[in-house]
Amino acid sequence: MSELQELCRTFSSKASHTRVSTTRPVRCWTEKDRLDGSVVDAFVVIFATRGCSWAQRSGCTMCGYGNDSAGTAVSAADLEQQLQTALRDYHGEPLVKIFNSGSFLDEDEIPLPARKALLSAFTNATKISVESRPEYVTEKTLMHIQEILGARQFEIGIGLETANDVVRDKAINKGFSFAQYKTAASLLKKHRVSVKTYVLVKPPFLTEHEALEDTLETIRAVAPMTDIISLNPVNVQRHTLVEHLWHRDEYRPPWLWTLVDALHHGHQLFSGHLKCDVVAGGSQRGPHNCGSCDHDVLTAISDFSLHQDPSVFTPLSCSCREQWRDQCAYENLTYGSVVDWSRWKA
Repeated sequence: MSELQELCRTFSSKASHTRVSTTRPVRCWTEKDRLDGSVVDAFVVIFATRGCSWAQRSGCTMCGYGNDSAGTAVSAADLEQQLQTALRDYHGEPLVKIFNSGSFLDEDEIPLPARKALLSAFTNATKISVESRPEYVTEKTLMHIQEILGARQFEIGIGLETANDVVRDKAINKGFSFAQYKTAASLLKKHRVSVKTYVLVKPPFLTEHEALEDTLETIRAVAPMTDIISLNPVNVQRHTLVEHLWHRDEYRPPWLWTLVDALHHGHQLFSGHLKCDVVAGGSQRGPHNCGSCDHDVLTAISDFSLHQDPSVFTPLSCSCREQWRDQCAYENLTYGSVVDWSRWKA
């Protein structure tokens, strides 16, 4: 195990699971999203499970989702009890998004009986979306899921984060390669399963400009392989290496202007659904600008994510945009880039 993996494990092991019930979902809510080109209501549920297998071995530098997991094995019976609670808030929304702070396809996290129960329950749903690490995307698993869902649409989100193997290994500590992502995406396409690719905006150790360039390069690289690209700007979560750096004033979450630029230019690189879910936007722990323009910029990002119209960014203006441009232009010269990611070899 590398020093970075050991360090991430040290932080992730501090996650507290005492407030996570194994018989109630972590949270349920309804939000707007796109389905088949239209804006619809989406039902979102986070199930409490053992948690991510990688987080138990090491974990990613920015991920604090272990705080929302039980930390120990959760039985199929417990998950089905969570499901019954969640169904009280389900009102036939056509899109259902199932999260579990790990991999839905990991049978040690979601036992097979629970997988069948969870996928079978939302009978009114046109599409069901889950997440998984690529190593759990197998022919056998996909065939089993298709037997359960029949003709209903199915989507799997993969947290690729970046197409750059060095950034993913040395700045994110993701624990898999771009080649593994491509293999999983190809298999999903073969089985007519929609692919959602999560792209991390501003991993630690990258400057603002490097983060923007990495995001655009990743959009360009995955465009032929995915149906949806979701930009996930880093927010500072508890018990992570990012939080440690943030407390030492060695990390700042991305500017909202970086997200605007990434969406504006990314829209020209990708013909599918490009979106951005901003967590903790406008706060010091989340993506933010100067404070006075944050609300307007966040609203524009949300509008673009739903309607795919880049003109929503045109009216945006604030004096802090020049500060952001200066940082992007001079940060590497002033402080020096941590590393030339394009040349560094893993």
